[in-house]
Amino acid sequence: MWVFICNSILLGVGLAMDAFSVSLANGLAEPKMPFGKMVGVSGVYAVFQWAMPMIGWFFVHNLVRFFKVFEKFIPWIALILLAYIGGKMIVEGVKKKESQEKSKGLGLGTLMVQGIATSIDALSVGFTTAEYSFGAAMGSSLIIGLVTWVICLAGLKLGKTVGMKLADKATIVGGVILIAIGLEIFISHMIG
Repeated sequence: MWVFICNSILLGVGLAMDAFSVSLANGLAEPKMPFGKMVGVSGVYAVFQWAMPMIGWFFVHNLVRFFKVFEKFIPWIALILLAYIGGKMIVEGVKKKESQEKSKGLGLGTLMVQGIATSIDALSVGFTTAEYSFGAAMGSSLIIGLVTWVICLAGLKLGKTVGMKLADKATIVGGVILIAIGLEIFISHMIG
């Protein structure tokens, strides 16, 4: 039981690193984000990190051939989504500098795209839990989601702290970070 819990926690930490980086970027971009919104934003990432391994587990048990075909597109999808969001943040940051207007912050659509982009690699975790029963796979996924929630909340807080010091450059820095994360996911999947 303890080995199962420890493995799930370590898996959660590893999977949450992309979401942590995006949370850091979001904190940079919105340094005055209220705590309630921080809880919600990190909760969205946690839900995606919980759901994706379960979807992967389901695919292994029911749609293996479909998933094998889809698997090669995961790094491309993550790269495209994060590059789009990061590019949009950079453009908004440049416009904000030019017009000195306040940005409206992180929207629901952007948050959903970030959630998918940062958790899509967790689909493959379903392969590692293929021998688990439904209950064990659900338990592991819930632990992964909880770990992600805590890590992303910390990333948002850290980003906000740094963001207050960077002020007008925060959105641009956040966008660059997202694009770098997308490239890292893409390159690591293509090499490994």
